[in-house]
Amino acid sequence: MGKKLVLAFSGGLDTSFCVKYLKEEKGFEVYTAIANTGGFSESELKSIEEKAYRLGAKEHITLDVTGEYYEKCIRYMVYGNILRNNTYPVSVSSERVFQAIATIDYAKKIGAGYIAHGSTGAGNDQVRFDLTFQVLAPEIEIVTPIRDLMLSRQEEIDFLKKHGVEEDYKKMEYSINQGIWGTSVGGKETLTSSQGLPNEAFPSQLEAEDEKTIELGFVKGELKTIDGKSFSNGPETIQALEKIASKYAIGRDIHVGDTIIGIKGRVGFEAAAPLLIIKAHHLLEKHTLTKWQAYWKEQLANWYGMFLHEAMYHEPVMRNVETFLEATQENVTGKVFLKLKPYHFELQGIESEHDLMNSGFGDYGETVKAWTPDDIKGFTKILGNPLKIYHSVNKKI
Repeated sequence: MGKKLVLAFSGGLDTSFCVKYLKEEKGFEVYTAIANTGGFSESELKSIEEKAYRLGAKEHITLDVTGEYYEKCIRYMVYGNILRNNTYPVSVSSERVFQAIATIDYAKKIGAGYIAHGSTGAGNDQVRFDLTFQVLAPEIEIVTPIRDLMLSRQEEIDFLKKHGVEEDYKKMEYSINQGIWGTSVGGKETLTSSQGLPNEAFPSQLEAEDEKTIELGFVKGELKTIDGKSFSNGPETIQALEKIASKYAIGRDIHVGDTIIGIKGRVGFEAAAPLLIIKAHHLLEKHTLTKWQAYWKEQLANWYGMFLHEAMYHEPVMRNVETFLEATQENVTGKVFLKLKPYHFELQGIESEHDLMNSGFGDYGETVKAWTPDDIKGFTKILGNPLKIYHSVNKKI
């Protein structure tokens, strides 16, 4: 198969370096592939294609995996209300596996003997790409120039300049990864523990100064409508909500957590639509699930999110957890009302025919309809027996 190589290409600094280096220094026939998970417009994809050819790619292809990513992953992250460390909607973490799957499928299709990515040796993505490639195509050799050469961003820039590549290198100071489920932003500030990202580092800027109330409609746990309007599919609905909410610069934060390789990591992100959807969905579940449905779903969802982050998507137990998560959504149908404001949002309330507050048994703190005062006295007495026994035996107050 010679020196035919497929590079997972984003158009950023790392993968731009890889094209030039692998062709000029290593003699590979470089085929670039961008696996779009819904974060790029047509014009952006066209610009990335043009850039790949300018850098020396023999062929470039755009692989659209947005629909597959939604059906096989995003739905379950919503069902599970998954926020890593109660903060991060597992945006880039989850999409990397689907980008890797699409890239390896393309490499097989064209008969490439090598496959490459631009991850460094200090992050999570190297494991996500490597592991997926190894599981699905152990016969294809993995090439990782940035990791192997241990290059700094400045060294990459110097190499590209030396080879006549003119870019807006100031803009490349921040590593930005865009997808339908959020955009990560890494820069010099995120390498510290104390500094926040500057406003201009975020792709979306504040455009709306007013307050706006919106209605999100869910059917069995899936977002189906925005202000009563239906959309053709899940990705289209998310993109429509992102267009509304990103104008308020909602969903910005910095995630701090444990990386797969064992060190602490820090990254900025913006995820307006994902955070609105997850928080709205969670509120609807509070009204429609039983106590024990909510409890056990939270336990399994936490594991599901962790396994996504840790590149374990192909572990068979993930399919088992997905079956459970989907089964819990039978009655998670209704409307959720939210108020959007500059930089934040508020959950207002819900309407649902499955709302367990409308049981008729009573109104919390107000009225009793299904039990008597004596019932509560007896119930509390029996409930207290284990505690009374323990403190009686151990003579504790």
